[in-house]
Amino acid sequence: MVLQENESDSVFEPHIKEENVETQYGNVHCIMMGTPRANRPVILTYHDVGLNHKSCFETLFAHEDMQEIVRHFPVCHVEAPGQHEAAKTLPTSYSYPTMDQLSEALISVIKHFGLHTVIGLGVGAGASILANFALNHPDLVDGLVLININPNAEGLIDTVANKITEWTHTLPDTIITHLFGKEEIQSNHDLIATYRHHITATMNQHNVGQFFRAYNSRNALEVERPIPGGNVNVRTLKCSTLLVVGDDSPFVEAVVDCNSKLNPTKSTLLKMADCGGLPQVAQPAKVIEALKYFIQGLGYLSSASMTRLRSRTTSSSSVSSLDSSRCRPHEKRGRSHTDVSMESLSSNYMDRVISKSTHEVAC
Repeated sequence: MVLQENESDSVFEPHIKEENVETQYGNVHCIMMGTPRANRPVILTYHDVGLNHKSCFETLFAHEDMQEIVRHFPVCHVEAPGQHEAAKTLPTSYSYPTMDQLSEALISVIKHFGLHTVIGLGVGAGASILANFALNHPDLVDGLVLININPNAEGLIDTVANKITEWTHTLPDTIITHLFGKEEIQSNHDLIATYRHHITATMNQHNVGQFFRAYNSRNALEVERPIPGGNVNVRTLKCSTLLVVGDDSPFVEAVVDCNSKLNPTKSTLLKMADCGGLPQVAQPAKVIEALKYFIQGLGYLSSASMTRLRSRTTSSSSVSSLDSSRCRPHEKRGRSHTDVSMESLSSNYMDRVISKSTHEVAC
């Protein structure tokens, strides 16, 4: 269904409902913005470790360009148990859910709010949770936008390194090195100080540690790229998927690896230049631009809206694919046909909307 864009430039103020949703794995804190409707999906977000819906997504959703999306799509922010601001310490008797269990807890959230389908927007641990949910419940997911996803389980070396880090670093320091790349930590002192203060002052340290350990104990994402002429029933994401990563993110290799495991006709990899561990914070306008094209590619929003969006788009010089001029040594490789710049991303989704002949990304 194509949704017509409201021409009004007035600020849209959705109804906000904040609730604790009971699941079989404990209560999850949810913020529902807007009213779910049967004819369109809800954007469902899930944050990374050390963050909550505010610190992970507030910059993105407060941006003026996001108005074009939220006036049409309700948004449900989901926070993992004990990760909301001023959360009480989880009882010692509480066994923190695994990543797989956190993904299954989303069924309770969907039932509680009466959602029909969702467009998932996840970062880091949240991206892994949403990917698992889409694998197990493909009929409930229209599309996925996954930032900094790591499809792999931790190896023995990683486990040992994490144990040493726990002994020698404070939890906020450990979280900072998870969220941001080395170059960003060394150069962007204001950003790092802001997030260090957030982790220290507004988050329950015990609960954050529990969530972080659950993430570090995650299973690998069981996906396999379909091979022409091979087994067409391999386990893979069935929905259109946009993978996003900053070129200074500590997750570049992991995201590229994830892209190599997905169906190339349904996945797109967008690597953002001059951007670090949290693209949605550092460059929200560019992430929103990509999100708009992605939603348009799913068959929502009008083509007239997209035409106006393209006319307003600023230079795409700050967003690029894996180009040789910026590659680190381990990244020097040929361009994958699913690695795209913002310009080609808009072209791919625009062509797809105009033709309306397919619901997959035209790569």
